Amino acid sequence: MPQIKEILETMDYGPAPEAADHVREWLKAHAAGFGHFIDGRFTTPVADQTFEVRDPARDETIATVSQGSSQDVDAAVEAARAALAGWSATPGHIRARHLYALARHIQKRERFLSVLESIDNGKPIRESRDIDIPLVARHFYHHAGWAELIASEFPDHAPVGVCGQIIPWNFPLLMLAWKIAPALAAGNTVVLKPAEFTPLTALAFAEVCREAGLPRGVVNIVTGDGATGAALVKHPGIDKVAFTGSTDVGRLIREQTAGSGKKLSLELGGKSPFIVFEDADLDGAVEGVVDAIWFNQGQVCCAGSRLLVQEGVAARFHAKLKRRMATLRVGDPLDKSVDVGAIVAPVQLQRIRELVAKGEQEGATLFQADTALPQNGCFFPPTLFTDVAPASTIAEVEIFGPVAVSMTFRTPDEAVALANNTRYGLAASIWSENINLALDTAAKVKAGVVWVNSTNMFDAAAGFGGYKESGFGREGGREGLAEYLVPAWLKSLPKAEDVPALTLSALPAETDAGGAATLTIDRTAKLYIGGKQTRPDSGYSTTVRDAAGAPLGQVGLGNRKDIRNAVEAAAKAGAWGAATAHNRAQVLYYVAENLHARAPEFAQRLLATGASPERAEREVAAAVERTFFYAAWADKYDGQVHATRSRHVTLAMHEPWGVMGLVCPDEAPLLGFVSLLMPAIAMGNRAVIVPSVVQPLLATEFYQVLDTSDVPAGVVNIVTGEREPLARTLAEHHDVAALWYVGSRQGCAAVEKASAANLKGTWVSDGRVRDWFSAEQGQGREYLRHATQVKNIWVPYGE
Repeated sequence: MPQIKEILETMDYGPAPEAADHVREWLKAHAAGFGHFIDGRFTTPVADQTFEVRDPARDETIATVSQGSSQDVDAAVEAARAALAGWSATPGHIRARHLYALARHIQKRERFLSVLESIDNGKPIRESRDIDIPLVARHFYHHAGWAELIASEFPDHAPVGVCGQIIPWNFPLLMLAWKIAPALAAGNTVVLKPAEFTPLTALAFAEVCREAGLPRGVVNIVTGDGATGAALVKHPGIDKVAFTGSTDVGRLIREQTAGSGKKLSLELGGKSPFIVFEDADLDGAVEGVVDAIWFNQGQVCCAGSRLLVQEGVAARFHAKLKRRMATLRVGDPLDKSVDVGAIVAPVQLQRIRELVAKGEQEGATLFQADTALPQNGCFFPPTLFTDVAPASTIAEVEIFGPVAVSMTFRTPDEAVALANNTRYGLAASIWSENINLALDTAAKVKAGVVWVNSTNMFDAAAGFGGYKESGFGREGGREGLAEYLVPAWLKSLPKAEDVPALTLSALPAETDAGGAATLTIDRTAKLYIGGKQTRPDSGYSTTVRDAAGAPLGQVGLGNRKDIRNAVEAAAKAGAWGAATAHNRAQVLYYVAENLHARAPEFAQRLLATGASPERAEREVAAAVERTFFYAAWADKYDGQVHATRSRHVTLAMHEPWGVMGLVCPDEAPLLGFVSLLMPAIAMGNRAVIVPSVVQPLLATEFYQVLDTSDVPAGVVNIVTGEREPLARTLAEHHDVAALWYVGSRQGCAAVEKASAANLKGTWVSDGRVRDWFSAEQGQGREYLRHATQVKNIWVPYGE
């Protein structure tokens, strides 16, 4: 045995095993298998409807769990539905006490849950013990507080209903807490499906629910594979789906839920940039890389897997990083001295190996530390690729393993361009001693979470979620809680009867019996693209008619190419989003003033559509008032500084989506148009808007107001024509970041399904008819929330 002084000289680690006796006993007690947890009870497993759960570090079976069928999902949803009325009516204080009890019971079983998580998942015990399980308790404590405060902080809101939640295998219990805690705090009930590789801590949590006295049916857990998850997603009794997992599966879920009216939040994949500027603390940044990509074996959706290093320090940085890699210990997850544990399953290990081989084939330089790997189990060494091309497979594809790829840059602008050169937008990490440079870069990177001189910081008080194909919606913080609430008035809106889409004719208007035209047309209203009136690409126009069917005028029939041109014009107007909120407010005030000055003209146009004089005047006045309303909000819809546990200023910043598509209702053609357009541009978005199909002339008159109100070219683009083809084109367009659609249920379904192409955020009416004159239904924070994304920037302070 070596002496202490020899160990101090060599710094060799001896084994430091974590005791697993209690977990082994628990698994032995369930040797007959685990059933589902439905309505407060565990079901009896059926022999031919089970599958094995394996320890990835030892390559051995540790449990047998039930494979959920559609009947099991039916029973769980039925139990959740039966419990919903009582749980949602439970006072917030009582719900808070239940959540507090869950947090306390998790803390009491903290070591047990940590060991079980490491055995089931393969992650090092240091991570499950010091990071995962404490954060699980933190989420239940934090949301116990929200349960107390919902009535005052979210007035006139209601729980969504029964929530179907599907979680991944990389953070099994933590992802459960991320989803169940806010759902219960808001008054929802839950059916949760854990990943088939790692269901055991979810089943242990079910025991905690029963032990803590949670009412029956509030939480239900059904185990199974992808087929079980698909049954849950498609179930008509589910009101909201929350999914964390791969982008490909998220896209399928978006398509499957299209038109169902289910609320949806997706937290998907990433290929997150880790930017190292030349003035960074390189030793600190090296430790940041260790936490960014070798934490949890790189099986982290927000892993900093793309290293972007400034050219002048790249050689030094890579040399330091390689030396640090040589000290990482790979091995038994239950050894407290191990840094990198086991890959979750053989299939995932094989994928990592294939992508690493692909990287070598494409010419990148591979470095792997000379690290001894255990003979048994799923292990892969920490890996670094240098000389990586931005377009290479390993620079674009999420590897989901302990593999970092490194590229260089010269200027901050190039760093931002490389960082944003991805279809993902989940997270980013920025390393610089220049706080101005760090924050400027943080504002420009398209990611939902940005860490400055840190990485993989998480807390229940701060929202987490992505941009682009990393999904939409947030988990954690105020913004995460909002995902489990809806405005109370929204649930009470009536659904309109579906009617066939209006087909517009390009034929000439009718003539009277004597052959004379019933309308002399001296001007056809054109499209409005890039600040100019333009003729439609189709070369066709259609006649607009009044309530009696008589011709009023003509507008252009826009098509796919017109939408393309409008999106290009909107993309070029990016300076609007960078303008100060005060400047945007002043422009909107100017629009309101000019609209008011032309009120008689717009009222006359409404009269021609069949509106009464009183309604026409009321609609114009409401449109003016609504424009003033959003001008007032433009510089007041502030972000927050979240109070996280660590020494960080965590800035929750509201950012515009970018280019938004807006498809307007036929009812209240002027007010509906204004009600969608103004919140979008007030928040800094640029809009491609399809006005009312029945009465588009109100919108084509409106562009004259825009021309005289200092609205920059490209900020508002108006394309008239048939609603559904134009809406579908907007939904399919990859440069449209978000889409609002007000119309039929069939149209809502088509838009949501088509939006899966780039997973853009959508907000649709679900065929419900709202009162646009109502201040509650036609304006407010709900519109502003849907017009923005929240970016959380973590800035450390102190020494």
